[in-house]
Amino acid sequence: QVQLVESGGGLVQPGGSLRLSCVHSGRTASGSAMGWFRQPIGKEREFVASISWPGAGTDYAASVKGRFTISRVSAKNTVYLQMNSLTPEDTAVYYCAARRAGQYVTSRSRLDYPYWGQGTQVTVSS
Repeated sequence: QVQLVESGGGLVQPGGSLRLSCVHSGRTASGSAMGWFRQPIGKEREFVASISWPGAGTDYAASVKGRFTISRVSAKNTVYLQMNSLTPEDTAVYYCAARRAGQYVTSRSRLDYPYWGQGTQVTVSS
């Protein structure tokens, strides 16, 4: 059974920072690319960032490039999303997602990720 558990969301002021964590367990815990997506209220879920296995390759949405950093610590089966210079437009539920075991490359498509966490709310407001 594959489980993804996110943490680290919360309320932050504009210009602030947050770090999201995603602990990944199950048969795909090692050997799969991972991604972060977000879904603002009333909008579709959108790609944020992706990281390859074992982590040399990364990809970012244009809206977050230069502000967000995705990383992973394979020994801990954990993926992180460091978010800096946050704006109200970053407010959303953030989801961690995993590709199938053996799928090592990054992807921007939700369809390539069969495994999802429950989401964590990030609110950027003064």
